[in-house]
Amino acid sequence: MNERSTNPGTTNLATEDGPRPGDSYVQSFARGLAVLRSFGFDAPQQTLSEVAERAQLTRAGARRILLTLLQLGYVEADGRLFRLTPKVLDLGYAYLSSLPIWTQAQPLLEELMQALRQSCSATVLDGDDIVYVVRLSAHRTMSINLGIGSRLPAYCTSMGRVLLSGLAPDALRARLSSMALLKITPATKIDIEVLMEEIAQVRRQGWCLVQEELEQGLVALAAPVFDRAGKVVAAINVSGQTAGPSVTQWLEHSLPTLLATAAKVSALIGMQR
Repeated sequence: MNERSTNPGTTNLATEDGPRPGDSYVQSFARGLAVLRSFGFDAPQQTLSEVAERAQLTRAGARRILLTLLQLGYVEADGRLFRLTPKVLDLGYAYLSSLPIWTQAQPLLEELMQALRQSCSATVLDGDDIVYVVRLSAHRTMSINLGIGSRLPAYCTSMGRVLLSGLAPDALRARLSSMALLKITPATKIDIEVLMEEIAQVRRQGWCLVQEELEQGLVALAAPVFDRAGKVVAAINVSGQTAGPSVTQWLEHSLPTLLATAAKVSALIGMQR
């Protein structure tokens, strides 16, 4: 896997076209978030200089923010090294607790996992990435550990293509054009025209199967979750190994159950006010 697996990356706070300080933009807050986001799978602990570089801040600015986060309990220091504390999870769980639908939907996803004996997940789209809001692992299917809040690139994942299928064609092309399309495995599709057609097919058929584009040996099948207005707001999937059933067997065995579960979750969302 590449470094995008769990780290959302850094944000350039000083681009000419980016937001400017003002009544609707608090630069110091944005810089604090950049410092938090600089930590990740590939940088679980960092020196002051490393934080400043990854967050694109001066050392003095990064130091002030780190000391503030240290006092608030969101980071801890061990000599010259800083690392996040479990208190940061409060920020993520605040989002999840504001969307009780995923607590209500989890039993449906657990039933799906038990019925198919495959790992099951739910994600939402955030920029170029999918973000996990539910992750149920029947057995180890990937070389990395995924959990709530983990991120993966949308263009080469089954759930990502399902979520991207909810965009209008012009918006989809613009989104793909802005992405860093990396050849993660020999099977990864990175040509924009190919991806446009792949995602159009997902939109037409209502599901997506991706084989070995994210990781060799991995196959995943995803379906969309809709809100009351019929907009794609989430995706759920099941995943396994290509060494198991054939693609035809996968579709025959797993697709009807997956689609039925997605419909039930969509119905739950439809009942939310």
